[in-house]
Amino acid sequence: QVQLVESGGGLVQAGGSLRLSCAASGPTFSSYTMGWFRQAPGKERQFVAAIIWSGGSTYYQDSVKGRFTISRDDAKNTVSLQMNTLKPEDTAVYYCAARASSRLGLDVREYDYWGQGTQVTVSS
Repeated sequence: QVQLVESGGGLVQAGGSLRLSCAASGPTFSSYTMGWFRQAPGKERQFVAAIIWSGGSTYYQDSVKGRFTISRDDAKNTVSLQMNTLKPEDTAVYYCAARASSRLGLDVREYDYWGQGTQVTVSS
């Protein structure tokens, strides 16, 4: 069983930066693929970024490429999302997710565990 707790959300002006963190509990964290998703009001939850176990490969939604960076620290059981050059359309609740697989996952149905979410609001 994996438990995930996000932190780091908040209010920022367009062009600003935020760093989200996700603390995971569980003895096998290093073998999970970790992902970040987001959900804006009235919209479906969408994929943002993912990183496989051992930190070897990453994948990003096209709209965040070059602005967001996902990373993980298996020694500390954490995964982070550095978000730069934020835009109002990045406003959403951001969720950390874990997938019991070494393969990248892009769909919400591929993930087994979820955090409670953290709000990110970008003002124009």
